[in-house]
Amino acid sequence: MTRAVLLFAVGFLTMLPESADARPQAAATLHALIQQEWQYQLEHSPTYASVQGDRRWNGRWDDLSLEAIAADHQHNLQVLAKLKTVDRKALSAADQLNYDLFRRDYETWVEEHRFKTYLMPVNHMGGIPEGIKQPPGVQTAYQLADNLRFETVKDYEDWVARLQGFGTYVDQVLALLREGLREKRIHPQVVLQRIPPQVAKQLVADPADSGFFAPFRRFPKGIASAEQQRLSAAGRAAIAQGVLPALKRFHQFLTEEYVPKGTEAVGIWQLPDGAELYAFLARKFTTTGLGAEEIHALGLAEVQRLRAEMEAVKAQTGFKGTLAEFFRFLRTDARFYARDGDELLMRYRALSKRIDPSLVRLFKTLPRQPYGVEPTPEAMAPDATTGFYYPGASDGSRPGTYLVNLYRPETRPLWEMVPLTLHEAVPGHHLQTALAAEQPGLPEFRRYGYYVAYGEGWALYCETLGDELGLYTSPYDKFGQLAYDMWRAVRLVVDTGMHVKKWTRQQALDFFMENSPRQELDTTNEIDRYIAWPGQALAYKVGQLKIREMRTRAEQALGPGFDVREFHDVVLLDGSLPLDILEARVQAWVQARQRGAAAPTPQRAD
Repeated sequence: MTRAVLLFAVGFLTMLPESADARPQAAATLHALIQQEWQYQLEHSPTYASVQGDRRWNGRWDDLSLEAIAADHQHNLQVLAKLKTVDRKALSAADQLNYDLFRRDYETWVEEHRFKTYLMPVNHMGGIPEGIKQPPGVQTAYQLADNLRFETVKDYEDWVARLQGFGTYVDQVLALLREGLREKRIHPQVVLQRIPPQVAKQLVADPADSGFFAPFRRFPKGIASAEQQRLSAAGRAAIAQGVLPALKRFHQFLTEEYVPKGTEAVGIWQLPDGAELYAFLARKFTTTGLGAEEIHALGLAEVQRLRAEMEAVKAQTGFKGTLAEFFRFLRTDARFYARDGDELLMRYRALSKRIDPSLVRLFKTLPRQPYGVEPTPEAMAPDATTGFYYPGASDGSRPGTYLVNLYRPETRPLWEMVPLTLHEAVPGHHLQTALAAEQPGLPEFRRYGYYVAYGEGWALYCETLGDELGLYTSPYDKFGQLAYDMWRAVRLVVDTGMHVKKWTRQQALDFFMENSPRQELDTTNEIDRYIAWPGQALAYKVGQLKIREMRTRAEQALGPGFDVREFHDVVLLDGSLPLDILEARVQAWVQARQRGAAAPTPQRAD
């Protein structure tokens, strides 16, 4: 994930004097400069600011020029240099945590810069800008319009200005891709070849048919008719003269120059510094020191454990065949599929309403922000996973959205609905991210920050809570949960297999299909995701196992005194954390409870 997704803040900190006033001076300086750096990050990531609901830079795209990227790297180095002048010991415990977290973030950005991952900004799932609902490539920037408020004339004028700057934005992406070609930093051809058809869909003959034109189809009543006509004409012209020519340049470059040069092998090992890069990505995404061999072995062990549990559940159903035959039965029997996409969406919405009131059994603190269940946009559905979550805006102008894939409903089994919904909506991603955002005592970089192992580990842990919430009412539903758990265990094996052990794509597909009942369409999309996003998929299972381990240790230590609702507060209310820091905080809570102390509230900066 890039700076535009994480956006953790840190400031230029000054040397603190050795005096009795060191602590309050240190705290005041830290708080002021954290806010200063947060503003810097928003200004330099205007698309992220827009998604957050901050409209100050709505007329701009991110500057993706090589010069801007170099300047940003220098800025990060300067932040770390200033940070070294701060006496960490003069800070409160809460501010020491803030200090440690943003130092980690900047150190990670600095380390990643040397691998030049910015030279591979586009793949079939996502491109730039980040944080946009529709992921395939640069053309998906128009989906930004779906997530902005269009209430005033200035909102529309800002959008026109953004459209007018789109050509420069795309040319910057092309420059990065060309430099990546020169340095032999390019994705495998099997994933790159998915992108041109996605771009081609946006090459409309009439600018008014473009997704970029969407805001001009819905004006609020307060904007006069004459203004509406003026703004619509300006939008149409900007699309015709800037957006569409830029997309044509992008499509031509992809088809003629870029995609043909994609590698045939699929692993990151073939990049100039691929082995070192993968080790870095494993550390970055899991927030642990686990190496590829350890992760591969962990995955194999989990696969074996889950196969045994699957055999037990299969027996409960009365099915007499092998596990492979049971997989085939689950993939093909009509009873496990909705008649059409409308029925599938209705079932997802009904399930969400069923889960919502049951959460009080396991959670003391629930978020105020609502969420909706919506279909995955049609243009992205063929290349997208079964479902995903899109966070709400920080200003409350947009709720969280749980997107479910209705493409080819005959490939979307009903037995996967419960674990998917627990993961993506509640108590998974929506509950976790909304709760973090609603903690006013935390600085913004922690309220909106995201460590993948924490966020995805939490969501995968939440799939196991279906038993406690009474949601796995049939062995088929329970098998769906095991199938999803197996999916994440398989990831550990195939991700390290392709990127370290030089597995082929077919080897990865075969291993996945042998151990999971998921449909071939989903399996293929998943494998191609791991090819394009090395290391990211490792975070889910590693995070889940660590959170489950923390809970088990707490249950054993506290016995009857263990309160799962308090445990979940401790895990959630300090925002997203690296796993080692989370583990230390859970252990401190356990020790406090053993001493008979009241359950601690999350620490706050002074």
